[in-house]
Amino acid sequence: MAGTGATMTPMTSLPPGYRTVAVPLDRKSEFLAVDHLAFAFEPDEATSAIVPDSLEWDRCAGVERPDGTLGAVHSSYDFDLPVPGGEVPCSGLTFVGVRPDERRRGLLSAMIDFHFRRSLERGEPVSALFAMEAAIYGRFGYGSASDSARLTVPRGARLRDVPGSETLTVRIDTIDPDRHADLVHAVHVAAGAGRPGWVTRTTEALRRGRVVDPPAGGGGGEPLRIVTVHDEAGDPRAYATLRRKENHTAAGPRFPVTIREAVAVDAAAAHRLWSFLLDLDLTSEVTTGLLATDDHLVSLLVDLRGATPRLVDNVWVRLLDLPVALAARRYSAPVDVVLEVTDARLPDNAGRWRLTTLDEGADGWAAEVTRTDDEPDLRVDVRELGAVYLGARSLAAYGRADLVTELTPGTLRPTSAAFAWPVAPVCSWIF
Repeated sequence: MAGTGATMTPMTSLPPGYRTVAVPLDRKSEFLAVDHLAFAFEPDEATSAIVPDSLEWDRCAGVERPDGTLGAVHSSYDFDLPVPGGEVPCSGLTFVGVRPDERRRGLLSAMIDFHFRRSLERGEPVSALFAMEAAIYGRFGYGSASDSARLTVPRGARLRDVPGSETLTVRIDTIDPDRHADLVHAVHVAAGAGRPGWVTRTTEALRRGRVVDPPAGGGGGEPLRIVTVHDEAGDPRAYATLRRKENHTAAGPRFPVTIREAVAVDAAAAHRLWSFLLDLDLTSEVTTGLLATDDHLVSLLVDLRGATPRLVDNVWVRLLDLPVALAARRYSAPVDVVLEVTDARLPDNAGRWRLTTLDEGADGWAAEVTRTDDEPDLRVDVRELGAVYLGARSLAAYGRADLVTELTPGTLRPTSAAFAWPVAPVCSWIF
């Protein structure tokens, strides 16, 4: 994928004696110590022995202090990010931490600049992340690009019928990485086909990390279980990883069920899976993991209100090489628009760009994105372009909030319709 050769603004100034550095594997313990200090977290030895190290050590970096120790760290994953109608190379930013005694000194800004530069050098036109704190990353040009739903569903909640559900069978087992990692990965990949944001676990460590059960993970509950749904040939069609927790009350047992992840390849498999999960003995309610806002369960519940749905922000997206990123996705309608883009950190993204859709294909309209001196139709910051990139957010809504400016009357609505996508984006796991 050819890029624009995007250049960086000068790196953020650090205090005297501080510098950004790559962090190799032989500094792993120091890297993790900074991250644990930043996030007020310290795993026990048993947990560390079970949970695989998923970091890619040629992508780990940080800020070194004058005494040679690390004051801040970050890493990234080499992902292919599903986007409307396709996918794009993506740098999944993760493990971002600054020591509490080094905050407010420019270390995070310097690391973000370093991350952008290295991502562009690797040919990754997009970066994505999960934000621990929602107020941080917008100032670096990341836009909140998707939501996920969390539901707390009472036991016995009714589902609408789905033909074929009754032919499927269910099994429950204690999780075993050696037996279940491949099954979970295969179903996860199949279920996410065509859904923007659905990042798959690209390495063995990431895949195994989703099916291990560290001692600290139970919180007093049972060992991690897995429920699988199979067709008549025995092939898996859905799974859920879950834990029940003992809770006896004067009125009888009221065990809560916590779902780590629930995935189904189609509506029939989802119906069979949730019919089982919502009728476990001794239980009172089921709390889901991260679901797409158009997940099968959302449509199948007769009483969605009774499931107390709650929206939380999911993946955040930053366009690093704007023309490459915008040309990598497909569009829901034809459009020919000149965007005047602002980007405070990556000046090669700033300026006027003509986005023109080409012929329609089975997966929507392809587009070309070129520099232009033509008068602009819309003025937009790279943050809002990142927010609408996966098709969930609305340019028109940002226009009503005065975050997008319509310069040519009548251009905002069709452009917003072109960026929209009929499948809600989501990533089912936090990276």
